[in-house]
Amino acid sequence: MVNPDSIPVSPSSDDAAATPAPGEDMVQLLAILPNLLRSQLEVHPHRDQLIEVVLDLGRRPEARFPNGAEYLGESVVSQETLQHCIERVGYFGGDNRAGIEQTLHRISAIRNRSGDIIGLTCRVGRAVFGTIGMIRDLIETGGSILMLGRPGVGKTTALREIARVLADDLQKRVVIIDTSNEIAGDGDIPHPAIGRARRMQVAQPELQHQVMIEAVENHMPEVIVIDEIGTELEATAARTIAERGVQLVGTAHGNRLENLIKNPTLSDLVGGIQSVTLGDDEARRRGSQKSVLERKAPPTFDIAVEMLERQRWVIHEEVANTVDNLLRGRPPAAQVRETAENGRVTITHELPDGSQPTLVPRAERLSPSGWRAAGRMTPLPPPASLAAPALSPEQQTFASLLEDTIGAPPLASSPAQIATLLPEDAPVGPNGEDILRIYPYGLSRHQLDQVIRTLQLPVLLTKDLEMADAVLALRSHVKNHVKLRHVAKARHIPIHTVKSNSMPQLVRSLQRLLDLEEGTIQPGVNLELFSPKGDADELEALEEARLAVEQIVIPKGQPVELLPRSARIRKMQHELAEHYRLKSLSFGDEPNRRLRIYPA
Repeated sequence: MVNPDSIPVSPSSDDAAATPAPGEDMVQLLAILPNLLRSQLEVHPHRDQLIEVVLDLGRRPEARFPNGAEYLGESVVSQETLQHCIERVGYFGGDNRAGIEQTLHRISAIRNRSGDIIGLTCRVGRAVFGTIGMIRDLIETGGSILMLGRPGVGKTTALREIARVLADDLQKRVVIIDTSNEIAGDGDIPHPAIGRARRMQVAQPELQHQVMIEAVENHMPEVIVIDEIGTELEATAARTIAERGVQLVGTAHGNRLENLIKNPTLSDLVGGIQSVTLGDDEARRRGSQKSVLERKAPPTFDIAVEMLERQRWVIHEEVANTVDNLLRGRPPAAQVRETAENGRVTITHELPDGSQPTLVPRAERLSPSGWRAAGRMTPLPPPASLAAPALSPEQQTFASLLEDTIGAPPLASSPAQIATLLPEDAPVGPNGEDILRIYPYGLSRHQLDQVIRTLQLPVLLTKDLEMADAVLALRSHVKNHVKLRHVAKARHIPIHTVKSNSMPQLVRSLQRLLDLEEGTIQPGVNLELFSPKGDADELEALEEARLAVEQIVIPKGQPVELLPRSARIRKMQHELAEHYRLKSLSFGDEPNRRLRIYPA
């Protein structure tokens, strides 16, 4: 079942039904064209949707609209036509762009080898209000935002609107680094579409990084807005600005966040990528090779917005987690936000397999589920005995285990449970019982899985801490890990510890978590719990120990010696005795070493 999450948008200037700003100056763009072309466009039925006019020497002129392009006559463009346009626009800078003063229009030139202009792209610039209704809540958080998307999807339009909202509505000191005069228009007076935001022009594109630093040092901004971060120097300058506590809003070349990670020039914007060599233990924990790619530093931008279409954006609210998941081959957790025709914003969650997203109501996204939602489990503070000093270098290797697991999709206990119990997001099991989601830390997942499967417990193991109802951790591991305790406390998730990875300890812990009576599982003990392989010799030895306990040790209070067994089987018998809360010792020499079980 899916439920739409709709966010009402205020009918003010931020109305999601994007409306053009007053004073749109199409006439000034048409004025630079020859009379014949201008007259055709002035009466064109789709004039208000015009994107750009393309003039290439020796070809017919084109007008491009959202639904396609069409020719503006049969005559080809001559050098005189191009010269007529060039004389009526401003100066072409080092990026081969020019503008019309106090407008947002952009005229870009194509030159031949001699430097002569042989083509023009006259792009219509519009100030559109309400384009950022989908991410208004993110803008107000104060986090740095990176906009990604293909050319023409509206990145610069959104950037202009963000600058106006931050300056006018949120009353912040905003400085725009306008390299090509595309955000605030050509000329010395910026276009009114940027509101109270200030604009700094850049003399040459290669000097953009210097102007970025100059803006911070000289003009005390709270927000810096940058269009088209494209060089390593600019990426470094952006990091420097972010480290000084200034909010950044910018765009970069790339369609998706994955493109940015693979771009060595701009990867520093998302923290940078480096190759590291893991130790043997850590590689085994991760189930990966010893040489892996990892994020080098905190990302410059906290939030990334992938503008797939004008009304459909993918949001990564925690860029650091997204990059970590991508580098480890995990699907990132992302939001898909779309604006409907009625102006309401719908938030959905993107699924890794590309199937239809699952809509989640905004009120439920932060709500607990499972046992916590049913009120059967209350948050418990970490035991006072868990207080510990700072991590030592040796202990820090375990901290990466937490990093590996946070943000990954939930993992069911076994393939059988996936098929017979529930989908991963189901709130209850097949018989209507509440599902307890456990986040295991430092424990053997295989043994936990075996206990849950064999005893058919309504438990689901998850690798997503936010979805967990409880943390089950090895006491020796969690004692010195402050980070896990802080994360669990912030999310109101109780931490339960076990002394060892033994089967009886795990069974008793699950009994406590499920609020089962002590001994509920004991009378019908399943020997397969203690015999993972189920060999005949193992089951025979375990049955011998079970009969000895239930028929002699417990009812008669007498110790019992078992037959000699191998060390592996004796270990299973020890665990079985521990399950009955009885003491057991091995004595004798191999191959006659055997187990003795004592009464409680």
